[in-house]
Amino acid sequence: MKNLLYVFADQWRYHAFGFSKEDSVATPNMDAFASSSLFCSQAVSTYPLCSPHRAALITGKHPLNLGFWTNCKIGLRDHIHLESNEITISDVLHDNGYFNGYIGKWHLDSSEMNYSQSPKSGAANWDAFTPKGERRHNIDYWYSYGAYDNHTKPHYWQDSDDMVVVDKWSPEHETDKAIEFFEARPKDKPFSLFISWNPPHPPYDKVPQRLLDMYPEESIVFRKNVPQEMRENSDYTLKWREYYAAITGLDEQFKRLIDYLKENNLYDNTIVVLSADHGDCMGSHGLYGKNIYYEESVRIPLVIHDPDTKCGIYDGILTSEDHMPTILDMLGIAIPESVEGKSHLAAINGGERVRLYSEHLMIPGMPELVNPFLEKGLDNRAFGWRAIRDERYTYVVDNGVIPGEEQKRFIFDNQEDPYQMHKEKLDKCDKRAIKYDLMLKNEFKKSHDNFLLGRQI
Repeated sequence: MKNLLYVFADQWRYHAFGFSKEDSVATPNMDAFASSSLFCSQAVSTYPLCSPHRAALITGKHPLNLGFWTNCKIGLRDHIHLESNEITISDVLHDNGYFNGYIGKWHLDSSEMNYSQSPKSGAANWDAFTPKGERRHNIDYWYSYGAYDNHTKPHYWQDSDDMVVVDKWSPEHETDKAIEFFEARPKDKPFSLFISWNPPHPPYDKVPQRLLDMYPEESIVFRKNVPQEMRENSDYTLKWREYYAAITGLDEQFKRLIDYLKENNLYDNTIVVLSADHGDCMGSHGLYGKNIYYEESVRIPLVIHDPDTKCGIYDGILTSEDHMPTILDMLGIAIPESVEGKSHLAAINGGERVRLYSEHLMIPGMPELVNPFLEKGLDNRAFGWRAIRDERYTYVVDNGVIPGEEQKRFIFDNQEDPYQMHKEKLDKCDKRAIKYDLMLKNEFKKSHDNFLLGRQI
């Protein structure tokens, strides 16, 4: 049976990958990997936010059908977390004889501070120790944390609530632990290992100086949709340097993983996946961060090395829910009935397209945005925006993030306007709006989305 290594970074956009030929970032090792693997050029994050994507990734289900209408965090009426009775990819692999490992950011458990102001584990804010048992979903080797962003002094938990604090850049340390996992794993079983690197997620400045030195200010080439005032501001330029430096650092660590697999005769029997949970606007449209419908937020890198699948470029739309069934199909393992996503293996091998479009969403999730809705007797989950992205257009219905905002509709032509600099407003009677609204309503039925309760579309 084939092994599985799934490596994903947090807030790494599709464009900041040398192989995509978009941003001025150096990723030579990842580029070499992509050139001899399957490059999925239209991979997208259904809900471009950490916890919702991660939940969809490992269950193959829509985030809303898992209760993930925002991140796992403190201060909300819902203690959002992954239920122990959900079937995850690690559960399926366990049942098929795999030894499972997970290293790095988890962010699928409710913050411990929702239950105690002084957790024994030392977890603070959104962070959480996930104890050994059913909440780990049959992951045998655990070296992880919930949500914590000090990349140069990270911490982790293993099988007790004793926090392990490390003075090392987190991707480098986590790659060390991955190699330890490879060495110590039972050799009579196939393995699966998920590695979740937190950089290039903010704070951007938590990056080794030697990596930052690779990107002098004059080396930064801005995307066309970055406002001029940001281009001329050295503080913003520093953020780009830090972001790209972190990605180049990930590239170095990825090489270590591939080298180990090759040197130990594992590469030709291992599916290796390289991806991210969502992107980052990084100044495009005057914005930073994710959770927005723009391409810089929604599109993610996705490269798959499968010894039994041809290499090349696959341009089918592939969503967060599609990773699990596609990987299981490549491993030759039956896909559980609970999975809502679709396997792309047949399409990759020349079959019919799996998806003609993807649906995306954002719900106001920070307490300061949620509470004004609740105070007015409104469900915040019926607000925010929803979008359809097909092979040419991105269509958005925006109900707003503040009670009383006017509903808006607009569309981008991603073929004629790849930087999405021209937002065309639409009336709900426009034939294009009618077409895409019907598509959204169909998706709402599947995901039990309350968006229609906010305002009728």
